[in-house]
Amino acid sequence: MSKNNSEIPVPAHESLAAQALGKVDDVTRALVPPLHLSTTYERDGDGGYRSGRGYTRPHNPTYDEPESLLSVLEGGTDCLLFSSGMAAATAVFQSLLPGDHVVASKVMYWALRSWLIDFAMSWGLDVEFVDTTDLQALGGAMRPGSTRLVWIETPGNPTWDITDIAAAADIAHAAHARLAVDSTVATPVLTRPLDWGADLVMHSATKYLNGHSDVLAGALVCREKDSFWNRVRAWRRDGGAMLGPFEAWLLLRGLRTLFVRVRHSSQSALQIAEHFAQHPLVSHVLYPGLPTFAGHEIAARQMQGGFGGMLSIRVKAGGAAAVSTAANVMLIKRATSLGGVESLIEHRATVEGPSTPVPQDLLRLSIGLETPADLINDLEQALDRAHHVHGDPAAAPMGG
Repeated sequence: MSKNNSEIPVPAHESLAAQALGKVDDVTRALVPPLHLSTTYERDGDGGYRSGRGYTRPHNPTYDEPESLLSVLEGGTDCLLFSSGMAAATAVFQSLLPGDHVVASKVMYWALRSWLIDFAMSWGLDVEFVDTTDLQALGGAMRPGSTRLVWIETPGNPTWDITDIAAAADIAHAAHARLAVDSTVATPVLTRPLDWGADLVMHSATKYLNGHSDVLAGALVCREKDSFWNRVRAWRRDGGAMLGPFEAWLLLRGLRTLFVRVRHSSQSALQIAEHFAQHPLVSHVLYPGLPTFAGHEIAARQMQGGFGGMLSIRVKAGGAAAVSTAANVMLIKRATSLGGVESLIEHRATVEGPSTPVPQDLLRLSIGLETPADLINDLEQALDRAHHVHGDPAAAPMGG
């Protein structure tokens, strides 16, 4: 006797991503969804919209499938796409009210940290930066009745600090605040923050979700469609921070290969981290997958199936040698961003400027889909060339 539908196992998330939830076009039976470029939709004779769509800003059909897929992958109830990761992140803060207290990770994406200092504070938000890996410090920063949002990024860019999501959620909720998690690096392949108690998940979809360095996009996923979520949705609609339909279509294409890309990058990053962990020209390798990393135990608990494709190395001879190392790579590309199929290297202190908290000797690496041995060889020769230029690393000052 054949099984009824209730007995058919629900496909794994990897299968759902590969098939973009398996939807087939109703009219053409196409497996690839259409791209809807229209900016407006016809009204009914009575002035209404039987289709539920009136204008592209909130209603373009090309958003539907990537938003639905991300909701499923994150275990949320709704998803909103934005024109960039910054647009998604700032929509959360802009949906708060003047005077609201916000606690945010000290180690976080530099552009968002700068925006909070330069704009959010001047608009009346009371933003406090704390070491969210220190749960005592996080708890001490809470102001019940005033703290409305706790924003954490884990792993935190570019030192990959790990914050305990479940513990942070308990602390935030005890103060009647929401917990939002920037999970750009972990992706839903490795961590589902909503499962650990978070209320909102943010992604710079430009990075791993798209994965091909050709789409600028952001995404928010919520646990509950409450009044705050409706405010975020209204901000997106009225503020106009919308993704173009072609970018949404490309994003869905990228999401189909998300699991294989993230797993490959994670395996390669671990191999590279292990190789350089005891390297004579490297003082530190910052990677959550190393047992010696400070947040390894928490990462092993809340990251399933890998530790991500991002790592940083600190060059023993200091900042000038780090810059020289980046200048001498031949296969790895010197470029800003992360999560693409090509491996990237960047001297973050130079990018962020004089006020950066990033050590001068730190190089950030985004590991792509190349053969790990080729990436190791490239870094080896670059470190060796920098060593010959800058002398004995043991005699050089450490980057601060």
